[in-house]
Amino acid sequence: MLNRPSHMTAHAQVRRRLLAAGSLVPAAPMLLALLAPSRVAAREDMVELDVPFVPTPMSVVDAMLDMAKVTSNDLVYDLGCGDGRIVIRAAERFGARGVGVDLNPVRVKEAQAAAKRAGRAIDSKVRFEVGDVFKFDFSPATVVTMYLLPSVNLKLRPRIFKELKPGTRIVSHDFDMGDWEPQAKRDLDSSTVYFWTVPAKAPANLKS
Repeated sequence: MLNRPSHMTAHAQVRRRLLAAGSLVPAAPMLLALLAPSRVAAREDMVELDVPFVPTPMSVVDAMLDMAKVTSNDLVYDLGCGDGRIVIRAAERFGARGVGVDLNPVRVKEAQAAAKRAGRAIDSKVRFEVGDVFKFDFSPATVVTMYLLPSVNLKLRPRIFKELKPGTRIVSHDFDMGDWEPQAKRDLDSSTVYFWTVPAKAPANLKS
């Protein structure tokens, strides 16, 4: 069990320790695939990844969807969807449609398989695509969920202000958006969930 500072959740600390450890073992490709902080080669398929895959606990998934007040009218985009659990859960609980994007084809295949196991009613509401979150078009979203890294969140922030409709809800597991203050924050077990709503006009200091 990890001892952690009060300002950092256990999941966040595990992820950051993994990232830091990657720089200590440059001769170990398999470890680098799991640990390195930025666009490292994934051993399964030799694509470069921006973040390691760390699944969001289902209790946190539910908290994220609840904070976003997801309904059947929503289109949920999960950036870095991993095994697809957030999009699938949104369809199961609320009847929401969803799109998951992940750079790793292995994770996308897992997500597609999970949706099929959930049944035709769920599978028909969701789709999963291989793609780069920095290039992927998520502008149709009414809700965006993410469990990425602080640097990735900040890099996405200008796109969020520029491309998403005002009123679009953003929910992030464990990592904030720098000086864009969240409208709500919830501590849950060893995780923190942050919530924002895209404003009609982004403050000048938050556009970059």
